[in-house]
Amino acid sequence: MERICVFCGSSSGASPAFAGAARDLGTALACRGIALVFGGGSVGLMGQIADAALEAGGEAIGVIPQSLVARELAHTGLTELHVVSTMHERKAKMVELSSAFISLPGGLGTLDETFEILTWAQLGIHAKPAGFLNVDGYFSPLLAFLDDAVRQGFVPPASRARWLEETDAQRLISRLIEIR
Repeated sequence: MERICVFCGSSSGASPAFAGAARDLGTALACRGIALVFGGGSVGLMGQIADAALEAGGEAIGVIPQSLVARELAHTGLTELHVVSTMHERKAKMVELSSAFISLPGGLGTLDETFEILTWAQLGIHAKPAGFLNVDGYFSPLLAFLDDAVRQGFVPPASRARWLEETDAQRLISRLIEIR
């Protein structure tokens, strides 16, 4: 079964559109027979996407460090839950389990996971595509920064070309699958 990792917040954010997008993405993955790999929490956008995937008959595979089991309230109804020792092990396990990555809105943890995956791809550690589900323009400033980093010579254009952006979950999933 195809697996896509989704990085997202352990909170729901200020806009109800974020939770709606998480639920839509979870449902879309399940309806396409694609398993969700995510941070393993039951709260915030993490909980929303996992619940939606499971409610739609899909699989939800969580990866969470032991130190966050209580804090992010590890989801107890998942298909699989991997409890690891460190954040680094969490990211490595997510890469191992997944064929592509999607970033939903989130905070520093989401950005940390996203940037490590993008860096690993640039360094040739993996060749898996990544995309941003740009809900209500959340990632627009970040994407503008990345585009400027290309113009300034700090990011190779070939790396940037593999980082997709969509406002629609179905289109993003399709594009990620096409370029794998």
